[in-house]
Amino acid sequence: MSIALILCVKVRYGGKMAEGKKMEGSVKWFNSRKGYGFIKGDDNEDYFVHYTALSNGTFLRENDRVEFTAATTEKGKQAQSVTLLQKGSDLGGGHKERKSNEEEYEEEEMSEEQPEEESEEE
Repeated sequence: MSIALILCVKVRYGGKMAEGKKMEGSVKWFNSRKGYGFIKGDDNEDYFVHYTALSNGTFLRENDRVEFTAATTEKGKQAQSVTLLQKGSDLGGGHKERKSNEEEYEEEEMSEEQPEEESEEE
């Protein structure tokens, strides 16, 4: 890895990088509207993942298998250079059916609505 690339990564992710080892893991959750989520590494640690760590056109969903570079920054453990290895839906074994981005967006929007107040009868 060139020094320029290391400095670029260091500046981009705001701080010290203690590691930089490649590993695999599974997506715990990823909110495409907010652009971030978490990956559970095969080392059983949780890694924050930001959309900027994904290749263009890559979308993550729960249970997807990924490969990433593990880094420890001032903000905690992060997954960088994330690559999709296998979709969670391809793994089988009772994974829930995936929703389209539009269905996910509508579901989140509905959950944010306030419940109507009930009027008390006298």
